[in-house]
Amino acid sequence: MPTDVDRLSERANELIARSRAQRPETALDQKQRRRREAEIGARIGRIAAADALIVVGAIVAGYMSTNGIGMGGALLVMALLVVATLVLAVFPLSSPPTPESLAEVPLKALPLTTERWLEAQRPALPAPMRSLVDSIGVRLETLAPQLAMLDEREPAAFEVRKLIGEQLPELVKGYQRVPEPLRTLERNGLTPDQQLAKGLQTIDDEIADMTAQIAQGDLDALATRGRFLEIKYGDDTTPRQLH
Repeated sequence: MPTDVDRLSERANELIARSRAQRPETALDQKQRRRREAEIGARIGRIAAADALIVVGAIVAGYMSTNGIGMGGALLVMALLVVATLVLAVFPLSSPPTPESLAEVPLKALPLTTERWLEAQRPALPAPMRSLVDSIGVRLETLAPQLAMLDEREPAAFEVRKLIGEQLPELVKGYQRVPEPLRTLERNGLTPDQQLAKGLQTIDDEIADMTAQIAQGDLDALATRGRFLEIKYGDDTTPRQLH
């Protein structure tokens, strides 16, 4: 017979499912879901590897000892398994990159590396700015696959690196250097908070424009190929025989 807890849990699951059905998953939702899934998978992998190493070590120690590892050894192994699992489940997978390290990152890895750095700055930024940070993160994820085939020596590659590897970190770092009580004081017509919001919005728009410009070459090539196929095969209604 279901208990009150079971009924409440089932009701909560129904509400969650209904909420998800009513609100379509946005690009930001997808990004956050992929990040959570990747982090959970990485943590599980680290825990499994560490626990396997401990168990193998215990087995080897047991074979090498005439009396095995004994009760004390078994308790020690259990304690090590618990400690390893807790430590690897709680501690961060890796430290975020530094702004200085972004200059050394290969171009194809720069968008996602910059996104990791920007995500680490998110808690220290004002709440209204976080939606802009999220938007930039989504645009960086969209840009990343396009840079895989872009030559580092091309002007577009230089502009991308300058925007997301230099200007974006400099904007955020410059804001963070302003003492918090002064961030809402107007100077030259804008407060530091407003300057940050304006700068982030400009960078967000620039990344979108760059993505469209880089994609335009692929779209032109696809259209050219489509026209070629249409000219070559469009009027040929006779089935071809393969030999």
